[in-house]
Amino acid sequence: MTDSQYYLVCFLLSTLLFHFIFNKLLKLKTHPKLPPIPPALPVIGHLHLLSSTFYKSLQKLYTQYGPIFNLRLGFSQCIVVSSASVATEIFKTHDLSFADHQEIAFSEKTPYGNSGFFSAPYGDYWQFIKKLCMMELLSTGQLERSRSSAKRKEVVDLGVELMKLTNNMLCKMAASTSCLEKGDEAERIRETMKDAFKVGSKIFFGNMLGPFDFQVISIQLRIDELLERMLKEHEDQIGKKDTQDFMDVLLKVYQEGKAEVKMTRNNIKAFLTDLFVGSIGTSSGVILWTITELINHPSLFNKVREEINSVVGSTRLVNESDVENLPYLQVVVKETLRLYPPLPMTTRKCRQSCKIGGFEIPQETMVLVNLHGIMRDPDLWNNPNEFQPERFFVSSEKQESMKYKHDEMFTFLPFGAGRRACPGSKLGLSMAHMTVATMVQCFNWEVVGDGGENKAKVNTEVSKGAFIHMAHPLKCLPIVKFNPFDCVM
Repeated sequence: MTDSQYYLVCFLLSTLLFHFIFNKLLKLKTHPKLPPIPPALPVIGHLHLLSSTFYKSLQKLYTQYGPIFNLRLGFSQCIVVSSASVATEIFKTHDLSFADHQEIAFSEKTPYGNSGFFSAPYGDYWQFIKKLCMMELLSTGQLERSRSSAKRKEVVDLGVELMKLTNNMLCKMAASTSCLEKGDEAERIRETMKDAFKVGSKIFFGNMLGPFDFQVISIQLRIDELLERMLKEHEDQIGKKDTQDFMDVLLKVYQEGKAEVKMTRNNIKAFLTDLFVGSIGTSSGVILWTITELINHPSLFNKVREEINSVVGSTRLVNESDVENLPYLQVVVKETLRLYPPLPMTTRKCRQSCKIGGFEIPQETMVLVNLHGIMRDPDLWNNPNEFQPERFFVSSEKQESMKYKHDEMFTFLPFGAGRRACPGSKLGLSMAHMTVATMVQCFNWEVVGDGGENKAKVNTEVSKGAFIHMAHPLKCLPIVKFNPFDCVM
């Protein structure tokens, strides 16, 4: 080889080497730093890492891969967040970037599409509906409506009865009708809403694992039939009633067409579906878990009753105005929400690329915030799996440090946070406070087993799925402790 050939070969090799190194450095500089991803299998991705209790699987992955990681389930991919500090970035620092919920993969096949309040993208329509909801449905006047429920003397399934109660409350507030008085139709409404809540977890998995669309569409068609009948009944009563309920307000906006945002009939039905499905299952669940924990902790049950008696006395029933003077009742419900949040997780869609937790999150990425994991994080909560309502009463010497830790970061998130936090949280808390207070004031509750035998404690086993539901029905014998009707005779 001549010198010229040697130098030519060296030049070409050095050029190729320089090009290779330059490209590597360029990729390192320009390639976004994405969250870590666990080892995945072909096709199914990380499905093999998940158990039948989804939120518990997320907690296990959190201990292995940290507060933020990538998860691929079948056809979809999402970023999982189990850290209060990272959740604070999502719900506060980058709230606008995460102002959209992840839409249902098959929404275009459903009767309402993305017309509902929950699934609508952040914008003029969503803001208008939220304002209407807060002003008309969840106003103080509406929340102060009288509430009544039948007290039974035989063994009752509290889960079923509480769902009936919350269903009736919402029917009264939204449509001025009592679902308890409608016989077979009331039962159809309850069963439809119950099925809709059950299929809710499948909607989430449907985005990731495949077609649950047939079940969802079937439920929505049943709901559509019920709501259409209710709307027609209200339309027949236009101009004949002295007061308007929320359904009347929605129909007025729809018919006049003069509002800042035009509503369609499907918009109304989609919104009412979100309202009933979301509120009925979650509200009754919170009340059921609260009573369960109080039954399993008799000293706490008695403490709530003593507080009610000291404030209310022994001559009348507790009412809504008493709740602000019942701090222990409030922290009992709050502790229940921490342990058993209505939604163990919430999803958001990244509207524009941003950085959270030191990682780049590309636009359109689905982000799942593990609310259950954050509210049971041992770094944030002492004895996180124990029912200890007193944890929300902090001593004066710890007041400042505790206030800083829990206020600066989103550590208590039973209703989510940010722009897309649950707008019905006030209604849900009102229902829970009043129902629990009445059940404690008026009754002792004896737990009854499936065979009719008395049991000291409630089985708190959780059912399979994406939500925290009781695996076994809570059957109790109510023993009258205080009868408010005796005081008015």
